[in-house]
Amino acid sequence: MKFRHSLLAKFLLIILIAILFIPIVIPVTSLIFYFPFLPNDHGKSEVYYNGNDLERMWHKEAEKLSNSTPEKINNTLLQIKGKYPDSKLFWVDQQGQTQLQLPEQKWIPNKWSASFTVDFMKKSYDNDPFTTVAFIGSKKENRFMVFQMPRNKMKAPIDDIRARYDFIYGIGLLCLFVIFIFLSWLFVYKLRKRLLHLRDAMDQKGNDGIPEPVPEGKKDEIGQLEHAFNRMIYQLKEGRTREQEEEKLRRQLIANLSHDLRTPLTTLRGHAYSLNKENLSEKGKESVELIDRKITYIGQLVDNLFSYTLLSAGKYPFHPQSVDVLRKVRMIIATWYPVFEKEGFDVEIDLPEKKIEWTIDPGWFERVLDNLFQNILRHTKEGKYIGIIGKETEEGFTLIIEDHGPGLKTVSEDKGAGIGLSIVSLMLNEMNLFWSIDTSESGTKINISNKN
Repeated sequence: MKFRHSLLAKFLLIILIAILFIPIVIPVTSLIFYFPFLPNDHGKSEVYYNGNDLERMWHKEAEKLSNSTPEKINNTLLQIKGKYPDSKLFWVDQQGQTQLQLPEQKWIPNKWSASFTVDFMKKSYDNDPFTTVAFIGSKKENRFMVFQMPRNKMKAPIDDIRARYDFIYGIGLLCLFVIFIFLSWLFVYKLRKRLLHLRDAMDQKGNDGIPEPVPEGKKDEIGQLEHAFNRMIYQLKEGRTREQEEEKLRRQLIANLSHDLRTPLTTLRGHAYSLNKENLSEKGKESVELIDRKITYIGQLVDNLFSYTLLSAGKYPFHPQSVDVLRKVRMIIATWYPVFEKEGFDVEIDLPEKKIEWTIDPGWFERVLDNLFQNILRHTKEGKYIGIIGKETEEGFTLIIEDHGPGLKTVSEDKGAGIGLSIVSLMLNEMNLFWSIDTSESGTKINISNKN
């Protein structure tokens, strides 16, 4: 994956944009802030005055009036008033008498004393209005003139803006912060949306129990994750298809094998029966009887194998109905009792005299007990004991089948016991019956109860 497609590159781009916005936001903000105050009316702007310029001008004019007559001084002040209409001017002669006032001001005395002059100078310094005092001619003439200008006429509108210029930086930084937060939120929101979409795709399974592929988006880390997820899905689907095909072939093979084995087994059984009618020695008869038992055993294994295949495929006929389980157990025991008696088993039956109804398939239930009894008969002969007991437990009514054999660990070494118990497990689970096995070297106890 190229770096420019990665999520890290995109996040660094967001930070870079935020940084680059500083030299863009501040000028733009300044332009917006200054625009209403920019010169208009063909370049004309509001008149304003500079204190230094006014002070230089006033002293220069006062210098020019050295030894001038009062009329000339008055004319000069009138000219200056015409040039600076917002100003206030007056002058005081050698005797301290106030002369021309432009305009007339009530607070100005007709006669200036030394104390009033000093007080006037103190109050005027760095105050409003702006005041500058200049001696007319030289100090020896003992005449002075005063120029006053309101402070608000000495400040340009742009100066007010400069005083508030820090506000522009605040606006710029705020804009930058808001944009950065928005871009970061948008970045994380899109990542979260894509991740949640991928999570939902993982949770939603198709008809085959495997999630469907997701559309692959951008070529970043999440895009790679989507690609890996889709590749995994395709591999799972291929594996599931291959597994189903193999399972189908296996079931077909077992079905064909079971069918094909029955014919030669029937033929062998017929020949064994014919041999048994011949005049054989005792050893020959024992051999024929052993052959017959093995043929029966192989036939049962083939039948179990075929049944297990059908059960695994869900094709074994299942017809559940309400059955008196104790009555059904007694009927099955009745058919097996002679067999156990012939083999010398001690048969213990302890079933309560009442009606217990379970919803089961009678044929399946009989097949379960047949398989359990066959295992006991075939693998636990040395114990010579079988117990069929019914009792009430915390889980409800429980059917207990026990023997005094060597235990299932030893029995499982004989491969014929495994498939029979597998059929038992499949059938009991399908009939919603719970079963457990407690086995040791002194025997095995199997408990069967209704899950409901």
